[in-house]
Amino acid sequence: MDAAAPTSAELLFFTGPMNSGKSTLALQTAHTQAFHDRQGLLFTSRDRTGTASISSRIGMRRTAIEVDAALDFWARVVSALTSGARIDFLVCDEAQFYTPRQVDQLARIVDELDIDVFCFGILTDFRSQLFPGSRRLVELADRVQTMQVQPLCWCGARGTINARVLDGRVVTEGDQVLIADTEDTPGGDGLHYEVLCRKHFRLGMGRPVDATLSPQTLPFE
Repeated sequence: MDAAAPTSAELLFFTGPMNSGKSTLALQTAHTQAFHDRQGLLFTSRDRTGTASISSRIGMRRTAIEVDAALDFWARVVSALTSGARIDFLVCDEAQFYTPRQVDQLARIVDELDIDVFCFGILTDFRSQLFPGSRRLVELADRVQTMQVQPLCWCGARGTINARVLDGRVVTEGDQVLIADTEDTPGGDGLHYEVLCRKHFRLGMGRPVDATLSPQTLPFE
């Protein structure tokens, strides 16, 4: 490949809070690419299932390569190519957990190997601060796209922040990465994550036991 030739591949970053359909779109992207006779690799990190897979809350799931801090994307892809594999694209889920160095490697794969890279991840952590991997993706991606599906805060407003909640109160101290369940039942007291609007994140208010969505958010009377 001529080093001076323009590349047609792109580094794309699809981002949104929990429950916005990122993993669903990652799986759909892989399916669509394969349907058009393109071959690729799937990557993930710390999936909610605890396995090396990309899983969606609506029930879809595919095996993927686990990304830990030691994984070198460039070396992995070059090794596969020199062994005769064909790689047209990468789908990278839970990209917020990747290191900035790994994001640099993904950008190099796009620029020098002309391979499309589709990344999916949360932008900010439970303190509303950027994950290092997400920050680097925003800095390097050809396009950053916000997910169109918008989850709602318990008050009915648009949910934008992934809050860590314990006993109904927002937790703002602790390790940046802590795997915990999302709230399955209203008013759950165990440590979990909720999507909150900025107002209720600032007030430190998780979902009350008796909270219901505002009637304006319902599509019926």
